[in-house]
Amino acid sequence: GRILIGEANQWPEDAAQYFGAGDECHMLFHFPLMPRLFMAIRMEDAFPIIDILDVTPAPPAGGRWAVFLRNHDELTLEMVTDEERDHMYRAYAEDRRARINVGIRRRLAPLLGGDRRRLELMNAILFSLEGTPVIYYGDEIGMGDNIYLGDRDSVRTPMQWSADTNAGFSQANPQKMYLPVNVGSQYHYEALNVQTQQARGSLLDWTKRIIALRRRHRALSRGSMQMITTDNRKVLAFVREYEGEQVLVVANLARFVQAVHLNLQAFAGAEPLELFGQARFPVVGDAPYFLSLGPQTFYWFSLRRLGPASAALAGQAAGGDRPRLAARDWEEVFTQAHAGEAEALLLAFMRRQRWFRGKSRAVRRATISGVIPVGGKPALALYVIVQFEYVHGEADEYGMFVTGVGEDRAGELAHSAPLAIIADVEAPGGVVTLVDAIVLPEVARRLLSYFRGRRTFASDGRSMNIRPLRRLPEDAEGWTPRVHGGEQTNTSVMYGDQLMLKLVRRIEPGINQQVELERFIAGTAFAAHAPQVVGTIEVESPGGGGRATVAILETQMSHQTDGWAFALDELTTFLEAVAHEPAPTADAKQEGPIAGHAALWIDLAGVLGQRTAEMHMALASGRTADLAPEAHTSFSRQALAHNLRSRVRETFSLLRVAATSLPEPAKGLAERVLLEEATIKRRLAAGARRPFKGVRIRCHGDYHLAQVLVNGRDVVVIDFEGEPGRTLGERRAKRSPLYDVAGMVRSFHYARVHGVAALIESARMPNVAAEQIEAWARLWQTWSARQFLRSYSATIAGTGILSDEPEEMSVTLGVLIMEKALYEVAYEIDNRPAWVHLPLEGILDCLNDPHYLGGADPPA
Repeated sequence: GRILIGEANQWPEDAAQYFGAGDECHMLFHFPLMPRLFMAIRMEDAFPIIDILDVTPAPPAGGRWAVFLRNHDELTLEMVTDEERDHMYRAYAEDRRARINVGIRRRLAPLLGGDRRRLELMNAILFSLEGTPVIYYGDEIGMGDNIYLGDRDSVRTPMQWSADTNAGFSQANPQKMYLPVNVGSQYHYEALNVQTQQARGSLLDWTKRIIALRRRHRALSRGSMQMITTDNRKVLAFVREYEGEQVLVVANLARFVQAVHLNLQAFAGAEPLELFGQARFPVVGDAPYFLSLGPQTFYWFSLRRLGPASAALAGQAAGGDRPRLAARDWEEVFTQAHAGEAEALLLAFMRRQRWFRGKSRAVRRATISGVIPVGGKPALALYVIVQFEYVHGEADEYGMFVTGVGEDRAGELAHSAPLAIIADVEAPGGVVTLVDAIVLPEVARRLLSYFRGRRTFASDGRSMNIRPLRRLPEDAEGWTPRVHGGEQTNTSVMYGDQLMLKLVRRIEPGINQQVELERFIAGTAFAAHAPQVVGTIEVESPGGGGRATVAILETQMSHQTDGWAFALDELTTFLEAVAHEPAPTADAKQEGPIAGHAALWIDLAGVLGQRTAEMHMALASGRTADLAPEAHTSFSRQALAHNLRSRVRETFSLLRVAATSLPEPAKGLAERVLLEEATIKRRLAAGARRPFKGVRIRCHGDYHLAQVLVNGRDVVVIDFEGEPGRTLGERRAKRSPLYDVAGMVRSFHYARVHGVAALIESARMPNVAAEQIEAWARLWQTWSARQFLRSYSATIAGTGILSDEPEEMSVTLGVLIMEKALYEVAYEIDNRPAWVHLPLEGILDCLNDPHYLGGADPPA
């Protein structure tokens, strides 16, 4: 239960003798490392650090090196050359009074000129090195020194706890103090002390966060250390690894921005996740990994391994383990001669994609049911249609543009878009790589140019029709195309900030709701708050099977961010502001903190409620049979009850199969939800039997925060496609407008859970209990829903679209929130199993409160 620490100021190989065989000193101070950390940052060169670590022996089992930046003695310069010592004196001790013995008697902050950025950089390196970091008291707040005191007393002044007498260190007469407190202007104890640094963003707060991150990621405290070679000597890079966890550390030692290529081929297929902000970086490939770094900044990345298929694609820049087949050229792959091979390739490829919705279904067979050459000869791309037949349920079709690229281009895509790569083709002229063509800018530009007039491409009884509905701007082809990188059921290509081409991957014959509703809204008062359709691409099935919209070109709406990102940012700001205050009470009536710290977000929630009501008023103004409002009838209530029973049956059937393989906490939540099946059926049946007033209208259908764009203090609504898990007929059905309202209320819950998880993972508030953060986040969700519903109700009141009776609205909304959560369970199992715990938690919330409205006031 005791540790013996050795203080031997010697070269590493000599000092290591004191470890014995692990039976003498347990820890040894690494003296030669300390000055080389300062040398590296002054010389802007990683070599001094790399060199001393290279000659440092590994401690025996149970032994550790103690690494540090400063201690109670001088910054000793015994273990450096004469030239290095002279350089250190010139750099860090111009005032000769700072020199003593063979070292410099200064604290960390004065040594670094009080520069916050350099203080953080040095500590980040310290806390990521192999060994146990040691902090000298006061350095966690950037405390100063007094070089006018004798000997080493300059760095031994009293700890600065507060602005009280003697810096809060002692209540004695100041004249009796063994050493005086610091009163220098920059480091005066009244301005610089622990009490003043309790604020968020202080150096003390930052130090707590980095300690918490180090504790959370055991690779940083226990892992092995592997140096990473770079093409820039000003950048230090290494990887710590422990029990499968890998953390990449990259530090820019220079005063100016640096670019660097890292030799990370050994980690190909990993996705770097920045630990402080949880930002995802591009997947590591075979090519040197490029980063740009700000002046004297650092990154800590968790190298997260993708699935086997993704890793294989990401890590092979020039073929490697990618699927490979032989053909005369890439187009021949999709002929009858290679049908079996091509179908197997496309089955494996599509099952890896975010947009494929049959992940939870057993595929009986995948068949290429159509190939349409696009763009003449040679083809710009082939539009390949694959039919999937499942063991259970109806078959469906998916379509994608496919083309071939050379090896150099394939290498670029392996780094920038690894999931777009399908396979390699060995052709007489060399290896060609099949890729999802939409990621290529030249393909995206050519597709856009086709909208200047009607175009038709046909083959094997299928045809593709490109139909412009509005004039394309003259310079449109000059706009830079880029594939949207967010989570999407389909794929979107952005052309500058003017147009967006949305590829609908699943092929469904029939009227596309997004095209239908956005064209209608263009003629209403809500036109300024929704995009306008510019054109469509339709595929016609053979034998009169009907037309399916496979792409939609529409205008982009001016905005700064989307509602999801804005909500998460505002939630984080709110939690950081209130988390140290007493947790809110269960009655959720604490309006003060909300009004004070979340006013901007709550105001926007009110605007969102208003615009949602105005959207429904516009949709209710239709006069054709497909758009005109309809009254609720006994038949429509019976249909609703039937749909609810079907939803429960399908969801619970899927949940029973998936429950045992779900990750925690979803597994435990699933078990609890499965026990409540009878209760859920009973409550939904009771709600559906109630008579409804108001009308049924066409709704947005997939309404949540990501479908809303924030433009200043206003919002616009996008993507009227409807829920992708429903058929086209279901999406075009008329419903209570509260269907959309329920979707938005559920989205507030999603935002709360994700915001809390990201904040806890980032360790921004290491001393705040997760329960405290969660309590405040629930209050934020409560008031978000409350303000949204109040504004919505006030705007739509008196229109006849909804009942003006609060109880009816409350019960109806409760039923639809439950139905929405049940749908989300099935959707997440199929598409994002890691998210299943969110709707499961929402179902349990509904059960715990019969009038659950995401925190809204229950009926009187």
